[in-house]
This record gives sequence, C-alpha cells and structure tokens, in this order.
Amino acid sequence: MSEIAPGGLDDPQVVLLSPGIYNSAYFEHVFLAREMGVPLVVGADLVVEDDRVYMRTISGLKPVHTIYRRLNDDFLDPKVFRPDSMLGVPGLIGAWKAGNVAIANAVGTGVADDKAVYAYMPRIIKYYLSEEPLIHNVETHICREAEGLKYTLDNLDKLVTKPVGESGGYGITIGPRASKEELELARDSIRANPENWISQPMIGLSVAPTLAEEGIGPRHLDLRPFIVTGKESWVLPGGLTRVAMKRGSLIVNSSQGGGSKDTWVLADNCNNGSAA
Repeated sequence: MSEIAPGGLDDPQVVLLSPGIYNSAYFEHVFLAREMGVPLVVGADLVVEDDRVYMRTISGLKPVHTIYRRLNDDFLDPKVFRPDSMLGVPGLIGAWKAGNVAIANAVGTGVADDKAVYAYMPRIIKYYLSEEPLIHNVETHICREAEGLKYTLDNLDKLVTKPVGESGGYGITIGPRASKEELELARDSIRANPENWISQPMIGLSVAPTLAEEGIGPRHLDLRPFIVTGKESWVLPGGLTRVAMKRGSLIVNSSQGGGSKDTWVLADNCNNGSAA
C-alpha cells in the first residue's frame, strides 16, 4: 500500500467529486466545495486500495469516508460501468459495496429524476395518501399512454416535448418556437419511441435584469427551492436561481449556456411577502 499521510487514519475526509474544469457546472462545484469546507477533487485525485478510498495529497494518502458526487453513474467507476471513463475512480463501487465509503447521491438515485416519474407524482400521492397534491405539477402528458400520445401529436406546435431520460436541457423541443422541420423531427422521434417522451405546455418564466456580454438586459430564470426531509421537513431559506444567458431562451440549464444568480429572501415568512 502507498504511504498514508501522518494522522490521516484518524481524520477521514469528505470530498466533492467533480468531472473537472471542462464541465459546464464546474463553477458551482467550486462554490459548493468552498462553502462546505471540503476538498474539490477529480477522479485522478482518488485511489482505491483494499476496498478503501484515499485522496492523494502531498503528504501521502488520506482516507475518504464520504463522497459528494457531481458525476453521472456511467462515469463513476470504469471497472463497473463505462470502461472508457477517464473521470471516475477504478474500484469505487467495490469500496462502496464493502461499506467503506458513503456516496451522495447514492448510485441509482437518478431513476427518480426520470421525467415520467414526475408525471406520475399526483397519482402516487392520491393512491398512497388519498389526498390531492398541495402544489400541482405542470400539466404533463405521458406519451407511452395512448391518450397522452394522441394529445401530444395533435398539439405539437403548442407543447414542449422532453425525453424522459435526458437532463441538462438536451433533446427538448419548444413547440411554439420551433420551425416546421424541428417539429417534424420531434414528431418522428416521438412516434418511433413514445415511451421516451412527455409533453407539457410552455411556461412563461419570469425575467430579471442580467449582465450579459452586450450589457444589462432581461433574461428568463427559475428558482429551485430545496427541502430536507427526515423526521420533519425543512425548507432551506433560499435556493438555486438559474438564469438563461441567451436572450429569449427558456432553457436555463448550465449545459445549455445558462448561469446562476444570487437568491435574495426578503422576509422570514412567505405570507408576508418574499422575492428571489
């Protein structure tokens, strides 16, 4: 085994694992690591020996007990997933299975990020709780269901179509702003694989003054609040405000050129008024 850093065995480390500087959200990874007070690492900074994870340092190897990952499952461990991945850590899944390291979010939790699951949430709430949702979802049509497929194809120019398994704004067609060619491509894709698609009405996002290359101008944004749930649920006092840096764009994802803005909460109680 390589040399262990002095005192390292008594001081296991939490790290944030990033794909690296070429990832569109790297700025956020830097910010999160700084605010959490933990090292920001890439796959090459970690090594697995005897089913234990270590971080390479100038003093030797330092044990790692928890990894907050910002890396997709497919790239996490080339021994288990994509063998061509240069971003992950060989042997990481073995260390995880052995109980020697915690990974957040856990491997496989992306299944809950499937947009079709989102569409089923009102039904799930009603089935298990016999209640209606307190906050309604955006109206969502599931193309794997005959009714949803027909409605989508009949109203393609009025709807936003999204592939259920993609993220980062990829594969989306905004019907009211799409060309005839783009609509026909979307129609062909939906007909060929309807279970991979949902559709929703286009939502008019708010705008805020934003500093862009050409100066200050209006840009669309959305606010993503976060809730921590254990024995009780706690809404964090703030959230992530995403902004579309391209004029007129409704896609705020960083992978599509979007950015982030400071979020200001102007009151302790939302009933008294608040803003972001």
